[in-house]
Amino acid sequence: MKKLCFLIISAALLVSCNSNAQKKSKEEQFPVQKTEAEWKKELSAEEFYVLREAGTERPFSSPLNNIKESGTFICAACSHPLYETKNKFKSGTGWPSFDQPIENGVFFSTDNKLGYTRNEVLCANCGGHLGHVFDDGPKETTGKRYCMNGDAMDFIPTKN
Repeated sequence: MKKLCFLIISAALLVSCNSNAQKKSKEEQFPVQKTEAEWKKELSAEEFYVLREAGTERPFSSPLNNIKESGTFICAACSHPLYETKNKFKSGTGWPSFDQPIENGVFFSTDNKLGYTRNEVLCANCGGHLGHVFDDGPKETTGKRYCMNGDAMDFIPTKN
């Protein structure tokens, strides 16, 4: 009887630990919420594919790869600041790469689409898929490589 009571109490405690915040879907965690139709109307086909369908652009296809001037990379869907040029580096991978995001710029999730777990990077404001983060970045800074899709971002140069 003691074992049965213990099991019932344990089960009740486990259920009570599941708050509504833990049950929210990934999409419900972001301030900007739009329907698929609204996103399709606002984004180009390439932007929609990357940001809303978690696609990947072809390597070396983004003009953002070559940007060296001072400025801010923002989400192409909601204009939320993501990265600064000072944290950009040439990774040789074919995608814009950074060693760290702007504080509160990105949200981390996981993705298993390739059969193994990767650390997915999303816009912290709208949940748009930006890319992935890896542990093979510059050792002299963070050691991280935020490998971003250029189609997911726009660039705003710093005004002098």
